[in-house]
Amino acid sequence: MRVVFSLLGLGALALALGACGPASTPLPLPADTPLPSETPTPTTTPVWFPPTATPTPFPTAEVKPTENYQTDLGEVIFRDDFSKGENWQLSRTDAGNVALGKKELTLAIHEPQGYLYTVRNQPVLSDFYAEITASPTLCREGDEYGMLFRLNSSSDFYRFSLSCDGRVRVDRVVGGAASSPQPWIYSGVVPPGAPSTSRLAVWAKGEEMRFFVNDYYQFSIDDPMLPSGTLGMFARSAGEMVVTVSFTDLVVREIEE
Repeated sequence: MRVVFSLLGLGALALALGACGPASTPLPLPADTPLPSETPTPTTTPVWFPPTATPTPFPTAEVKPTENYQTDLGEVIFRDDFSKGENWQLSRTDAGNVALGKKELTLAIHEPQGYLYTVRNQPVLSDFYAEITASPTLCREGDEYGMLFRLNSSSDFYRFSLSCDGRVRVDRVVGGAASSPQPWIYSGVVPPGAPSTSRLAVWAKGEEMRFFVNDYYQFSIDDPMLPSGTLGMFARSAGEMVVTVSFTDLVVREIEE
């Protein structure tokens, strides 16, 4: 009897203590852990010619003499008359051909809205003055051609463009994303249509870059993103027609300190 009483007393005491204490909090149920996906993370594909917004063109730029802009030119680093193609990327694809002619480098686009480019594999340039003659033989309206410089990959470069309706601009492509430090502007010295010939030039020293057509200063930009790289040439078809552009007489000079 004493044992039974003791057990009953202990049970009553436990109930009393439980009634006085805080209510017990239920433990949360474990959340389901999602299984890892077997689908690989997609990688970004660099775009060689990413689209850029086309602003309303400004009026024709005032043609300025170049005496105060083509400054500090030094010794010739190299000349290329395109008699040999060992330093250039030549190709033949469905889009068109990059080929050597008689002392000229020709880009011929067959594909609607296609583009072609070629890169000189050496030297890597930081401060330089480069000029080349570009001669479109088949082009119209918004078709483009020109020079690539400070090129490090198909996703990182500057592009100096002339259009076949007499405009000029500079694009910057970094990480495959394009912007225009200098949007399209009409130039009084770029001949519209084809056949025609223009002498393009780029003066680059540090962050400052100056641009010329037929020995006339066009504009300058300041940009620190790409300090050095190689040279290249390009052409682009904006419509359905064939585009053909030849490049000749490349000269690259030092810029003196």
